[in-house]
Amino acid sequence: MHPENNEEELLKGLAINDKRAVETIYRENYNMIQTLIISNSGTTDDAKDIFQEAMIVLYEKTKGGNFTLNCQIKTYVYSICRRLWLKRLQQINRYSNEMDSLSEVVPSEEDIEDHERKNEEFRLMEKAISTLGEPCKSLIEAFYIQKMNMQEIANLFGYTNAENAKNQKYKCLMRLKKIFFSQYKNGNGNG
Repeated sequence: MHPENNEEELLKGLAINDKRAVETIYRENYNMIQTLIISNSGTTDDAKDIFQEAMIVLYEKTKGGNFTLNCQIKTYVYSICRRLWLKRLQQINRYSNEMDSLSEVVPSEEDIEDHERKNEEFRLMEKAISTLGEPCKSLIEAFYIQKMNMQEIANLFGYTNAENAKNQKYKCLMRLKKIFFSQYKNGNGNG
């Protein structure tokens, strides 16, 4: 079973308050949240409270029926808990000078998702370039990777002048864009 399907099942289970789904989400995520809270001026009781609040938020979202999760459950839960905990620390105004350093030290869910998304986009771009075919593949690599100028590319590929090379590069980029986005649309190029 794919982890995505498994996560969808967990969310469906959570929406109907299925005990197994709730326990699985708890088991797979609580320790991470406890570590987050304790290592940032909290107690185990704080961790339980914050995790409980996050579970309620997640439950309310799934119960609505039109909620789509664009990341892993753990990333989402982590992000909610992190926000709730930062808010709680601000409210009690304790360790206020640590607030700035906390934001720097604790990676936000945006950082995690950004990193995952960029990796996926690079993978898709590599795949798109490999299916581009010649001379486009070599031309794109010459310009972007070997940093050649248009005159050098014209000489290398036998174009009459730099302007023709530029036009060809443009056509190749359009083709690449088309391949990339068709892969991106079709389920992020899984497979």
